[in-house]
Amino acid sequence: MNEEDETDFSYQVSPELAILLSRANEVLARLEPWLPPAPPRIDWKTTLACRWRRGPLQGWLQPLEQLNCPPWTALKGIDEQKKSIERNLRQFVAGLPANHVLLTGSRGCGKSSLVKSLLPRLAKKGLRMVEVDKDDLVHLPDIVARISAQPFRFVIFTDDLSFETGEAAYKPLKAALDGSLAGLSANVLICATSNRRHLMPDYMAENMETKYVGSEVHPGESTEEKVSLSDRFGLWLSFYPFDQDQYLAIAEGWVAELGGTWAEPARLEALQWATLRGGRSGRIARQFAADWVGRQGLKR
Repeated sequence: MNEEDETDFSYQVSPELAILLSRANEVLARLEPWLPPAPPRIDWKTTLACRWRRGPLQGWLQPLEQLNCPPWTALKGIDEQKKSIERNLRQFVAGLPANHVLLTGSRGCGKSSLVKSLLPRLAKKGLRMVEVDKDDLVHLPDIVARISAQPFRFVIFTDDLSFETGEAAYKPLKAALDGSLAGLSANVLICATSNRRHLMPDYMAENMETKYVGSEVHPGESTEEKVSLSDRFGLWLSFYPFDQDQYLAIAEGWVAELGGTWAEPARLEALQWATLRGGRSGRIARQFAADWVGRQGLKR
């Protein structure tokens, strides 16, 4: 190509365009602090768990550097529940059929602790965990899309799950469990804890909707709608208040786990602690153990 044929694309910016570009840069500089950070790249080989964080424009998975996973051996008084959920998750990480899990019952009896304790126990077999708040379940399809191609098995964990009347946040969960045409990815399983068996409040007026056809009882539509959500969890695990012996055994186990020594004074104070707190649960036993071991450590 001759020099005469070459086209000169160089040009000068007009003063008006220069002013416009300068103002645009000023606007971008002001907006930049308000923009969400770039989603971190996650190495699932070294990251065991993430939490879904919701931003003004989009959500992202935030790796958890410090995990709060109780030791498996410290969970006492719930042996049957431990056996059932561990077997189900071992099926899951092995690529075998497994059920979504709903853990319901008394507060402080080890529902969430049981789920979290399985993460380090099965991490070497490929188990990973994503913690999602109830209000963020509307983003469940986006969350699943980000982990479906990974060669690991993911538990989506939601703690203290419950819905109020008129709240529609349960619909994405209901569809994901068993209702959406797409369905969940094969490497995703949902574990949820709740103090409510049917995840939604029950009202006396709803009993008036019940119909009797001969000797058969047909619940009303409101009741059917509430039951239909919990029914989509294939494995139900129920937790009940502990009796005195179970409570003391749990407290003794936590004292040993925290490096303390169990003795008769500890037993008496554990009972007094439960009386003052108005109940016996694994959470109360752990709180007593922390107080007891801490006080004994100060004395030494």
